[in-house]
Amino acid sequence: MRIALLASNPKLYSNRRIMEAARERGHDIEFVAIKNCYMDITASNPEIHYRGGEILEQYDAVIPRIRPSSTYYGTAVLRQFAAQGSYCLNGPVAIGRSRDKLRTLQILSGKGINIPKTGFADSPQDTKDLIKMVGGAPLIVKLLEGTQGIGVVLAETNKAAESVINAFKSMKAQILVQEFIKEAKGSDFRLFVIGDKVVGAMERRAAEGEFRANIHMGGTGHKAKITPEERRMAVAAAKAMELRVAGVDIIRSESGPMILEINSSPGLEGIEGATKIDLATLMIDHIEKNIKKKTKVSS
Repeated sequence: MRIALLASNPKLYSNRRIMEAARERGHDIEFVAIKNCYMDITASNPEIHYRGGEILEQYDAVIPRIRPSSTYYGTAVLRQFAAQGSYCLNGPVAIGRSRDKLRTLQILSGKGINIPKTGFADSPQDTKDLIKMVGGAPLIVKLLEGTQGIGVVLAETNKAAESVINAFKSMKAQILVQEFIKEAKGSDFRLFVIGDKVVGAMERRAAEGEFRANIHMGGTGHKAKITPEERRMAVAAAKAMELRVAGVDIIRSESGPMILEINSSPGLEGIEGATKIDLATLMIDHIEKNIKKKTKVSS
């Protein structure tokens, strides 16, 4: 197969692993930098041009690894590949949805999937009721645009929560307010979903004095045992978002597991290191199976 890895940095561990895995399976894979693509949008012959004037021929499959800051342009390029008939490991609409934390939570709640109590408001005049809505302090304030634990604040008291929320609002920032699950004790679980299966799971533990378990915030990753309910929840969440590959973050609470976030370009380094599972090859395997199905249907 001819495969494109659509991303920004070829040196990242995840991108290198995916390219290695594809080549080991005998596929021709090319790194395609998002910023170097530009498009000829026509009804009869949509084209993608590459810096220097090269016209990119159709790929059998495209693996998108689009960083949050490149979401708008990256998904536009991915739509163009899809218009040419390429199989996209994750589709542009699904990626766009997953990058919107509020929309993700609304989709999950609409499917009856358990999430933390969450409040959202535009005006500082609603701050007190917003705090009350999620059960009061301690609570979490999250920037909608934040990633890797950045822009996530723990407010210990109602007064501190008011100050943090109003400070963000004064900067015209969009935020979510969520209940704080203290029984989780700074731990969450990253479940790696491919297709309709959880293929790997890692527990992330926060560094001492930190409540965020993100590896980028100094957290550590360990192989995890997960329950059948957590497996079903992760697969149902990925399906609700229409993602074929997803990193689903789950927290354990007194009322059962809850979905925190869903990542459409989950990193491989931490979870492959913790679980010793070759997730990159499993991603390539998924593409191979679906390309075969697509070929059978078309013939």
